[in-house]
Amino acid sequence: MKLGAFEYYLVVINVVGLMVFLINKLLYDHTATGQIDALLTIVSLLGGSAGIIAAILIFDRKSHKENMMSRIFVACIFVIQIILLLIVKENLADHITFSFWDFFKRNEMLSFYLIVINIVTFAAFAMDKIAAIEHRSRIRIVTLLGLSFAGGSIGAWLAMYLFRHKTRKDYFTVGVPLTLVMHIVIIFFLMNTK
Repeated sequence: MKLGAFEYYLVVINVVGLMVFLINKLLYDHTATGQIDALLTIVSLLGGSAGIIAAILIFDRKSHKENMMSRIFVACIFVIQIILLLIVKENLADHITFSFWDFFKRNEMLSFYLIVINIVTFAAFAMDKIAAIEHRSRIRIVTLLGLSFAGGSIGAWLAMYLFRHKTRKDYFTVGVPLTLVMHIVIIFFLMNTK
């Protein structure tokens, strides 16, 4: 298989993403203010999210509050870029449709899954809010964001603003809407695949 310019670009930008992540990790580990998160974001948006995810999985699997925003951002951008890559490679149907209602009626299992995961996510945010009020053990941030990422972004978004919970944390105020955008892109692609 012969690689074209686009494929070479993707290989190079993902190697750059991996390297920038490693440099950023070293700066986080050894300096107080030397991080290059903005550069990491730019490289991710330019197509290097797969390299960044590879670096995370190989070198830095531990999640904590300081790296949560960048991780949710890179994960959502990665999924969106995969969908865009599939679109560029002409995997869309000849006729584009926006009839979400018909799509969900035809795919009852997916509809059922999305309803359940959103109810579970909404309940998890509600339980975490109650635990915060009562000063009890809380639900982990990675669990709440994971539920949102797994399809519960609408439930997370509704719970955040209905209960006024997690609305001051950027990894929720940016991360949850970004996962919602990611879910819309995925559903649009599934509706319009060949």
